[in-house]
Amino acid sequence: MFAISLGDDGAVLCPLEPWQAEELLAHIDRGREFIGQYNGLPEVLGDLDACRAFLRTYAEKVASDTGHLYGIRTDGTLVGAVFFRTMDIAQGTAEVGCWLEPAAAGKGLVTRAVRVLIDWAVEVRGIHRVEWWAAAENLPSIAVARRLGMTRDGVARQSYPYRDKRHDMEIWSVLAPEWRAQRSADR
Repeated sequence: MFAISLGDDGAVLCPLEPWQAEELLAHIDRGREFIGQYNGLPEVLGDLDACRAFLRTYAEKVASDTGHLYGIRTDGTLVGAVFFRTMDIAQGTAEVGCWLEPAAAGKGLVTRAVRVLIDWAVEVRGIHRVEWWAAAENLPSIAVARRLGMTRDGVARQSYPYRDKRHDMEIWSVLAPEWRAQRSADR
């Protein structure tokens, strides 16, 4: 399996595949409440069979070129993930997302990992628009969108029903020309 370095701290990005369901479940269990603050995934990934099914879904998305899922590892341990929830090559659009367990938060891992994904999507797959959706209360997620140089497009008011409440979702995006200009300025 390949791994892409995320920097000098040894963190790496690598595919998550169906055979890694036990590891995914252990990771989700370590961060279930933290991850579940704004993300319903821990409620879906409650057991090994659910984790296998989730990973198979993403394997099928990879095969059909409609999504991708990558784990973030530190010291060989799965601590989070970034993914293209959706990817439409013909339309040139993709939605990127993430989650982390608490021990990995605040280290810039998601920002670094998503940069890798956006670079690949824009430069290799020809994606023109990458979106980031975040609950309006999820300030760390919104901070990632800002660090990535995304623009806040708007708010889908009360569009996400979760834990007996309807949440506003902020939509952020970056366009390929903006991404390229930003990356050139960073170099």
